[in-house]
Amino acid sequence: MEKRVSIPLLLLVMFSLEITVQASSSSAEKWVVDGKVLELDDSNFDSAIAAFDCVLVDFYAPWCVHCKRLSPQLDIAAPALAALKEPIVIAKVDADKFRWLATKFDIDGFPTLKIFMHGLPMDYNGPRKADLLVRYLKKFVAPDVSILDSDSAISNFVEAAGTYFPIYIGFGLNESVISDMAKKYKKKAWFSVAKDFSENMMVLHDFDKVPALVVRHPSYDEQSVFYGPFDVEFLEDFVKQNMFPLVMPITYDTLKSLDNDERKIVLTIVEDENDEKSKKLIRILKSAASANRDLVFGYVGIKQWEDFADTFGANKKTKLPKMVVWNRNEDYLTVNGSESIDEEDQASQVSRFLEGYREGRTIETRISGPSMLGFINSLFSGSNAVYLVFFVVATIFVIQSIRGDEEPPRVSTRDEVNQSSTSSFVPETESSESRSGQKED
Repeated sequence: MEKRVSIPLLLLVMFSLEITVQASSSSAEKWVVDGKVLELDDSNFDSAIAAFDCVLVDFYAPWCVHCKRLSPQLDIAAPALAALKEPIVIAKVDADKFRWLATKFDIDGFPTLKIFMHGLPMDYNGPRKADLLVRYLKKFVAPDVSILDSDSAISNFVEAAGTYFPIYIGFGLNESVISDMAKKYKKKAWFSVAKDFSENMMVLHDFDKVPALVVRHPSYDEQSVFYGPFDVEFLEDFVKQNMFPLVMPITYDTLKSLDNDERKIVLTIVEDENDEKSKKLIRILKSAASANRDLVFGYVGIKQWEDFADTFGANKKTKLPKMVVWNRNEDYLTVNGSESIDEEDQASQVSRFLEGYREGRTIETRISGPSMLGFINSLFSGSNAVYLVFFVVATIFVIQSIRGDEEPPRVSTRDEVNQSSTSSFVPETESSESRSGQKED
């Protein structure tokens, strides 16, 4: 028996299809790359993220001073990013108004920047000035491995890469040799292979035979050369160990960059990292670092970050320089007989410190001081912090109800929260631009 479809039902289906087509075309027309910062809310956020391969989203609050300072930088950067061969879109969300989105992405401070690559979010901890922001974000849409076929191409590549990421250049290497490393560490470094180059390039990059993999740290004026073997294990060891300079200043940003590095930090605490005595010691530490690649070497000045130094029992009354080994948790190690470093023969004293650490002649100490609060805060972020606050408030309610207290517990105002939320881990002398990874308000 033949089944018949009623005309009203057929019209309803056709009408629904028409609406769907109109909605699709409307959505396609709506999300265009025009160099403007998109204003998103909970009704259009998902469709915007799905429409573009790479979106930088600024979760802000209208009352936040730092957000107001950041906004014009994003306006300047947006057209430059939109003009890239693989365009990047900048968008913003009033996370104070659209709380559901703030909760979904664990936004616990303003401004918070996140990069959405093919819909997947990741934290943005890069610079916030427009020109530096553009250079930083180019990395995310660049080829995994750039092919360079001349001296000028090499120079242009290095210049365009900027100074924020390390630059790996394989001279005389086949692209396939480093392609896996390039994909794995794409978000942390530039990778390229030079197919054709002159002896001038060999002199400039300080290698004397091929194949060679050169890594450069432009901001630290450092470079290293790897001649193989180019087996995966040895190659990856070289790539990982050279993601950072031999000795790095310890700041909020550099600590964030070490998140996924499992090595312990040999931390040297000085009075002022910019004075000549400290610079001389840093040169000695570089020699030690080159021979101890299984450790990260860092330094911090009390003048630059007093609260952080105080965490390790170092202050203006302490005999400095002081060296410790820190696993980035709540404990650190000191070495018996190497509590501090004298000005004479510092190279020998650094060697003795490392020998003592290797031999286990150490004392384990728990971090202390006002910066302890920073560690605790780092353990509770996003929705977990919200649950913790509610739990504490509820507990106080119960206790006061039992005791019959007259005055109920009071939840802090937004201004009070802002005043108390600044982590003591951030040095007062450090500008908001240099600590770009921090949630500021």
